[in-house]
Amino acid sequence: MGINTERDIEANMQIGPTDQGMVRIFVEAGGVEIPMDFTAEEAEEIAEEILTAAKSVRG
Repeated sequence: MGINTERDIEANMQIGPTDQGMVRIFVEAGGVEIPMDFTAEEAEEIAEEILTAAKSVRG
């Protein structure tokens, strides 16, 4: 499975700060919960990667 492999899976995603000073991306799909915690700097890097990908697909 790669980034270009399509799947018919519904997932819920939440993003927000934790009480421990981290940024959490929380994904739930098919009864599986995946909490991913990042420092503010890591979260900013992820946000930049998302923006870069969005700009790329816009052309």
